Amino acid sequence: MDDAAGEEEASMFETSHVLGALLASSPLLARSWDRCTAATAAAPGFVHGEEDGGSKVYVGFSGVQAALSAAGAAVAGGGGGADVFAPVGLGGGDAAAGRMFAPLVAAEPDPAAAAGEPVAVQALALQCFLKLCGSPDFQMLLNEIRGKAVVFTGHSLGGTIAALAALHFLCISSSSSPWAPAPPVLCVTFGSPLLGNEALSRAILRERWGGNFCHVVSQHDVVPRLLFCPPDTVPAHIIVGMQLHQWPARTRQTGAVTTVTMRMADTDKDALRQLIQRHVGTVAMEQKLAAPDETTGGSPYRPFGTYVLCSPEGAACVDNATAVVQMLYATFASRSSPSAGSPEAAHSCYGELVLKMPQHLLLKRRLCVDDAPATPNYDDGVSLALEASGIDAMVRAHAMEASTARQWLKTSKRAGRRPSLNSARLATQLGRITPCRAQIEWYKALFDAEMGYYDAFKQRRSPRKYSKVNLNRIKLGQFWDRVLTMLDAGQLPHDFHRRAKWVNAARFYQLLVEPLDIADYHHHGHHRTSGSYMTHGRERRYELFDRWWQEKACTGGAGGDVTSSMLAASASSRRRSKYAGLTQDPCFWARVEEAREQTESARGERDVAELAMKLEELQEFERYSRELVASKEVSVDVLAPQSSYTLWVEEWNQLKLRDEVRTMLLRF
Repeated sequence: MDDAAGEEEASMFETSHVLGALLASSPLLARSWDRCTAATAAAPGFVHGEEDGGSKVYVGFSGVQAALSAAGAAVAGGGGGADVFAPVGLGGGDAAAGRMFAPLVAAEPDPAAAAGEPVAVQALALQCFLKLCGSPDFQMLLNEIRGKAVVFTGHSLGGTIAALAALHFLCISSSSSPWAPAPPVLCVTFGSPLLGNEALSRAILRERWGGNFCHVVSQHDVVPRLLFCPPDTVPAHIIVGMQLHQWPARTRQTGAVTTVTMRMADTDKDALRQLIQRHVGTVAMEQKLAAPDETTGGSPYRPFGTYVLCSPEGAACVDNATAVVQMLYATFASRSSPSAGSPEAAHSCYGELVLKMPQHLLLKRRLCVDDAPATPNYDDGVSLALEASGIDAMVRAHAMEASTARQWLKTSKRAGRRPSLNSARLATQLGRITPCRAQIEWYKALFDAEMGYYDAFKQRRSPRKYSKVNLNRIKLGQFWDRVLTMLDAGQLPHDFHRRAKWVNAARFYQLLVEPLDIADYHHHGHHRTSGSYMTHGRERRYELFDRWWQEKACTGGAGGDVTSSMLAASASSRRRSKYAGLTQDPCFWARVEEAREQTESARGERDVAELAMKLEELQEFERYSRELVASKEVSVDVLAPQSSYTLWVEEWNQLKLRDEVRTMLLRF
């Protein structure tokens, strides 16, 4: 039996409809919608109010100002959305946006794995949010809600602004304490257009913020699906007009607003539906769960977070991005009735839905009991999820959509579990290679008192022991390279590099084995033919492990290089009572080798300026190494009588006895 079949057989329940029912039964959606309608009626940027005795704050964002600012562009552009709804990079030209969303911009652990795609969001939403964020009222709100449970919410364009506000709040919270849990923040949007591209979705997953976003979408709402069309084909006046349609008629302005609403009313609804269905269907057909990070099709936009697919029958929650696309297509393509209603009605029905769904959950739950053989619980759950999202598998007209949606719900469950299963398998393999690590630890202990395992490995002491340790070194390197290959390919959880188990395991491996790689590099003379180990010989895995460790904020983290990180750690951490089991700077021996070469070069240097520069570098390394030794951040093998470090200290002390050297050192 293959893995996919085995995983499906192990799936006893489908919980999409259960989560949807739980959400619909709670007061969350109703309270969020009330705040949305209040914000839309008020028209300025946002409104807020406290619930549950002041422990929870609901902040509703209005999309009216965004619609008003886009109305003129929609008229001037003939209705196209190439400018209004074009994606713009967060880390690109706008420095303010880059600072506001810094963790998202920096969330990609390996630039090579992102195919160069920057994190980008919808231009209109970002423009309106930046303007809002600059207001004193919004800054005051951010200060007021710190430490409280917050629900950001918005309808239509207001939903995109609410999502950016939630992302900004999460970013500033994580920046103040990088490894603290995410603050109690939830963003609930109703009928919101897509906000960002695939890179944004990846970044949110890596930051573990996917569960902070809940997007409520009705079955036939065009707005959440419209940006699946290429930007130059998007009828911008539809999204703008839908937002302005929610604004009280007595407050609507004339001019561009009237033109947009009239154009929306005159739009061929069938043609609009076909346009959306064609492009959403194209994306749905092209996306493959085996490679979910591939962005194909004409639109750069992709969903993130949890989507709550609503119909009068209930709600189903889907959090796999690819399955979300499939379900958005399947629910939109199936008509629950010939009179599905106008696009305006489908976009403004959320207030009615949040009131009716709890009633349907109480009154329409039924058990289908007949003489047919009982179906598995999992299949029953899938059928209930389809019904809740508006697809009735018993209706012939829905047969194709129901079959496709059923397949994708099942496949998304497997796809959602597969990275975690891969991670679990790797954990088992990590346990199996523990003997390789233990052999190297034994080898290290063997030479700690004489010359240290670094020099013993470099000099090939005890050839049989060397051969065994070298083989284990290679096996461990192959394992970690395989881990990184799987991470690059999206086969592991997006937050894998932030999980303490793997960060700690990678760090221990690096501190134990990288000195052997440095020893091998210098034994073969690569430092002479290829250059310094740290700039030309270091494996990619070690650079990534440094980044993982620094992100964990266990080494002072802010410094860009290992030296500054180690000094920060040494200064801020509690002094050790005994020497570390492993030297805490993985490149320490490479620095020792460079210092020995620099010392040898300084002995024969005749140029005063060159000698002064070399002496200054040597003195800097002396200060650094002494601090490591004094704080016991080195292993005892560093201080072994015949270690390279001990030999360098002797060579350096002899050099300092020379008159011209002593004179120069007094100037520093």
